[in-house]
Amino acid sequence: MYRFAHLSDCHLGAQKHPDLRELEFEAFRMALDDALQKDVDFMIIAGDLFHSNIPNMETVKRATLELRRVREAGVPIYVNYGSHDYSPSSTSMIDILESAGVIDKVVRPIPGKKLGLEFTVDEKTGAKITGLSGRSRTLEAEYFMKLDREALEAEDGFRIFLFHSAITQFKPVDLADMESADLNLFPRGFEYYAGGHVHRKGCYIEEGYGPIVYPGTLFGSYAGDLEENARGETRGYYLVEFTDRAREPEFREIRPAEFEYIECDVTGKNSQDAYHQIGREIAGHDVTGKVVMLKIRGELSSGRTSDIDSASIREKLESMGARVVQINRYGLSTREIQKVRVVESDVPRLERRIFREKLAGLDIRNRRLMEEGDSIAVELLRRLENEKAPGENKSEYEKRIIEDAGDVLGLDLGGDGT
Repeated sequence: MYRFAHLSDCHLGAQKHPDLRELEFEAFRMALDDALQKDVDFMIIAGDLFHSNIPNMETVKRATLELRRVREAGVPIYVNYGSHDYSPSSTSMIDILESAGVIDKVVRPIPGKKLGLEFTVDEKTGAKITGLSGRSRTLEAEYFMKLDREALEAEDGFRIFLFHSAITQFKPVDLADMESADLNLFPRGFEYYAGGHVHRKGCYIEEGYGPIVYPGTLFGSYAGDLEENARGETRGYYLVEFTDRAREPEFREIRPAEFEYIECDVTGKNSQDAYHQIGREIAGHDVTGKVVMLKIRGELSSGRTSDIDSASIREKLESMGARVVQINRYGLSTREIQKVRVVESDVPRLERRIFREKLAGLDIRNRRLMEEGDSIAVELLRRLENEKAPGENKSEYEKRIIEDAGDVLGLDLGGDGT
């Protein structure tokens, strides 16, 4: 009997708050420790190890030390690109870690009319691993459509298909807008399908396929993830035992901190009464040592939303012993001035909703922009947020950003960035 650990969406470097950044890394370290204690033969990270393809160097240093510790224990780590790891115009940190012998990147295409994929064979167990990396927008569907599924399905042995995509048939209702690939585009008959990209855990059984598994995000990269943590969503990774078939995957919870969710509906209150109501509500919670996710929503009868002083509310919670306080006011509005048109705590979905509203008000004749404009804009925004890499001069940085933007927009820049 062999066993492996299946992680995904670690998003190291996503959190900016010092305590949250430390918890994010602690979750990663705890997962690796737990897997080693379970005597796994290898590990899989199904994309988005880092939150950026060129992450902060301190984050890289700490992650490398942990990954090297795993390799020195004789446990290989197999990875693919996630949508955050990948860059079309520059070397990703994933490539650098592979060159250093810390991880093994398993996505190796075979040129041809159809997209063939080489298998990486785990030396100890004989498991054969292949798959696709995460891409943006329609590129992902194109890769799946080009797959040489017949060749992949004809391979014998214990096979793992690694991917970083939502699957249309398994998308949660509230994530209906998320881009996805149809399950029928996946090769059939693999013994295990190791998924990433969807930030909620799930294990699906479908006739003709082995377990199709998403571990979800390991800690959470967005405020919406952390709010789900506080509302009871468990985070962690899957432990999988196998011989010629995979046994039922076991979810291993990783909890680097306790969370507390507080929601205050101030509908019908004036701003002063709402502020006092919030004070009474938080006083009834034990927040000692916890990450507190406070959600304030509703329409005020009078007064301004700015009258509800977030700074003083945060100070009160911290004085009660809260470790971190995150306040969500996106659902707060007033009858006097409608300041918030979109009620959303998930930043990417909020961005997409705003772009969609803007596009609806424009006279656009380009069909692709009408159909995909919101996705293109969100992806372009993410690429433009990439910081200058260490040792990269201004012209190199500008060229990389322009090439990244060209890739998102589907433009051929001729290789010179002009």
